[in-house]
Amino acid sequence: MSVSVVGGLYGAATLLVMFSGVPVAFALGMVAVVFMYFFMPGAALDTVTQNVYEEMSSITLLSIPLFILKGAAIGKSRAGADLYSAIHAWIRRIPGGLGIANVFACALFAAMAGSSPATASAIGSSGIPEMRSRGYSPRLAAGIIAAGGTLGILLPPSITMILFAVASEQSLGRLFLAGIGPGALLVLLFAGYTVFRFKKEYRAALATYERTGVRAAHLDEPELSLAEKTRMLPKVLPFVVLLVGVMVALYGGFATPSETAGLGAILALVLVGIIYRMWRPRDLKPIFAGTLKESTMLLFIIGMSLLYSYVMSYLHISQSAAEWIVAMHLSRWVLLAAILVFVVVLGFFLPPVSIILMTAPIILPPLKAAGFDLVWFGVVMTVVMEMGLIHPPVGLNIFVINNVAPDIPLRDVVWGVMPFVGLMVVAVVLLCVFPGIATWLPDAVMGMR
Repeated sequence: MSVSVVGGLYGAATLLVMFSGVPVAFALGMVAVVFMYFFMPGAALDTVTQNVYEEMSSITLLSIPLFILKGAAIGKSRAGADLYSAIHAWIRRIPGGLGIANVFACALFAAMAGSSPATASAIGSSGIPEMRSRGYSPRLAAGIIAAGGTLGILLPPSITMILFAVASEQSLGRLFLAGIGPGALLVLLFAGYTVFRFKKEYRAALATYERTGVRAAHLDEPELSLAEKTRMLPKVLPFVVLLVGVMVALYGGFATPSETAGLGAILALVLVGIIYRMWRPRDLKPIFAGTLKESTMLLFIIGMSLLYSYVMSYLHISQSAAEWIVAMHLSRWVLLAAILVFVVVLGFFLPPVSIILMTAPIILPPLKAAGFDLVWFGVVMTVVMEMGLIHPPVGLNIFVINNVAPDIPLRDVVWGVMPFVGLMVVAVVLLCVFPGIATWLPDAVMGMR
């Protein structure tokens, strides 16, 4: 049987199993094992566990559960809500300051937690009710939190970046640094849209008040004294210092990613113990239980995805697909556009983890042959995968928001995030026109390659 036929069967079987509702990890593992049985030597099945172990025995992957533990320590405590409250207090006088506070809170929390759903849940549980009480429309409030949560897979320490570094054999430090500029760009775009939309809603509320005498919450913004603002800082600053310290240790070459993750996790536990008195077993149980659950789920997906990619490579499916793409002689930008559209389509159905590990063997060789910087592409691909977290039909953050704010109809959540999807498209275009947005910082810190 030809490689093209086997590849077609492999892809069709994958889609069939996934559309049947089987969890991603089981679907990938099932397809891989079935094709090993029918198309690989009989002894191959005896090496399934060995192959999965060898593929996962990367010191870089060790940092994932440790970063998750750090995020859980912050997410399961009051740190997220306090972070949001402090930012809101200091920038509330800016038009749309509450919305901007939520964007910045999402960015900082995402940088500490490294998880988009955790960010959307932690900040959304307090941010959405607060915004709605201040007159923000349900669509805008939901859109801000859902989009802000996506920054978790772009800003370091990003689990998605860790996996891309493993799949592409690129420097994790360069990838982390490359994500900072685009992350800041998205924060500015999101904040700018928030100001624009708030002013529009404020003008509508003012016109309604002048016409009917009904005073909307937009028009009543309480003031806080400097002393009240200052009292909020002691609980927040230690976590900001932790974030900065972890980044300095990583980028300064003082520690490896796994060492940095371990140190960050321990310090986060110490901080929540000291600041929030969370040191009893019953207090720590949700942190460790959440870490165990998320780490097990994620590492199981990674293991099965790596097995899936191994079978694809053994059967020469990925190599043949890459050669076919190269043989089409597309211009480098048409090639990039086609690959990004492919990633967008996959984002309708798959999480970023599976997209990276399934597609890397196919798309990275043609991109490298076309002269693209794979670190730069990793950032662009991450932004595109961020769209998958907030665009239908299965945008994960959409359902997270629907869970933390069940009174907002799912339809409103979807319409609320669409402008932010458009802003992500703008960010991708800007990264293509000005690649230095992503590459300048790693080149400045770690030197030109």
